[in-house]
Amino acid sequence: MLTRKQQELLLFIHERMKESGVPPSFDEMKDALDLASKSGIHRLITALEERGFIRRLPNRARALEVIKLPEAYSPSLQPRRGFSPSVIEGSLGKPQLVPPPAPLKPVNDDNNSAVSVPVMGRIAAGVPISAIQNNTHDITVPADMLGSGEHYALEVKGDSMIDAGIFDGDTVIIRNSTTANPGDIVVALVDDEEATLKRFRRKGASIALEAANPAYETRIFGPDRVKVQGKLVGLIRRYH
Repeated sequence: MLTRKQQELLLFIHERMKESGVPPSFDEMKDALDLASKSGIHRLITALEERGFIRRLPNRARALEVIKLPEAYSPSLQPRRGFSPSVIEGSLGKPQLVPPPAPLKPVNDDNNSAVSVPVMGRIAAGVPISAIQNNTHDITVPADMLGSGEHYALEVKGDSMIDAGIFDGDTVIIRNSTTANPGDIVVALVDDEEATLKRFRRKGASIALEAANPAYETRIFGPDRVKVQGKLVGLIRRYH
């Protein structure tokens, strides 16, 4: 599944090529999606290429080919010329990885020993990938794992947190939060586009997202580029 920004960019490229036969420039894409820099467009283009939606043609400037469109695409959903992409808004008007979770549902009304938590999609423990912004299904977890606050779950993809005991295929339980202390393992949203599961650190005025695997480098960002979306409070692992 594509993020909102990825889909908006894909449809913008598709519509422009239908109109003129020429892909839009990176500046045009940046302005259309209201991004601050072309580096965000580069990341979106790379993500679309990795997912098989577009292809970059070698040795040709501005050479992009749309290979496929999202399954849910229909002509009535095509972006219009001059369209203004929308941003997924959270309860405070800030971009969020997931909608605010619904209140937890008790599974056992007699002793309230377990609750149902929404699984909101997949999170990267490795190179950042897109997190699905829909409730895919629910899982049942012990109530004493959660404590206070709102919670959601994400399925882990990647191996960058294996030294913290988090493996590919695990399901992490996240407490909804916009703040973190150094050393917390958090869901971090980078540039309002890509989500990842990393250990939160501070490097002066900057934020460091630290892997728990020596094969991955710590990534440093300006404080305005990272939004904390929640803190790890539990983990579920299935053995097949």
